[in-house]
Amino acid sequence: MHRTNMDQTLVLIKPDALKNSLTGYVLSQLSEFHTGLRFAGAKIVNVSKMLAEEHYAEHLGKVFFPSLIEYITGASHYPDQPWKRRVIALVYQGENAPKRIRELAGPTNPHAAREEKPGSIRSLGTLVDIKDASGKVIGQRIDNLIHASATLEEAEREIKLWFKPCDIPPLMRPYQTEICHEHYYYKDGTILYQNYEPGSVCLMAPGDTVWASDMEALKLHTQGKPTATTIGSVAAKYLINQDSAE
Repeated sequence: MHRTNMDQTLVLIKPDALKNSLTGYVLSQLSEFHTGLRFAGAKIVNVSKMLAEEHYAEHLGKVFFPSLIEYITGASHYPDQPWKRRVIALVYQGENAPKRIRELAGPTNPHAAREEKPGSIRSLGTLVDIKDASGKVIGQRIDNLIHASATLEEAEREIKLWFKPCDIPPLMRPYQTEICHEHYYYKDGTILYQNYEPGSVCLMAPGDTVWASDMEALKLHTQGKPTATTIGSVAAKYLINQDSAE
């Protein structure tokens, strides 16, 4: 039976919030005093292109997709300071976690947030015009300070994308884990099962605690069978903050 006190949600404090020194404000708004939720995980992430594209996979092909990737990787706000490019990824836990966080975050569009829910976190955000090579405005990028999972299902996908099980205390893990018994290597978008090849990176090794869904995806992939979980979504998290990550 599902325990509501184990509900979890992902929050990303985005580069625009960091650049404008709003981290403390965001954390205070999302404190246990205001939300009734607890921290279950936290990490500072240099967002690779792979991780960004997996996170925003639903927007692939849309006109604003490249700008969105530049935004979440920090390239938009720190074009000449790559060492400052990062987000703060957080997992909050407690009853109705996604709903509680999104109520404090406010509407996705900062202009709507100022009209509909003044004082919400995103009401401090802005909209930025996206221009093509000729300078013509072709869309807008939403700089809204934080990302917050919309549903429990979305939260599970996103938490598993940004966090390994060992990033979350054992008694706070709501999703099934397994102990890995094989080596899995990654190189150029391909899982290399068991055997190391030059230039490859070890994603999992015997004895590692991993998400059961990741293990299932890798087993199916090595057997040449279809899987709903992309290899990129598995590899992206295990390559977080590694020199080999794109």
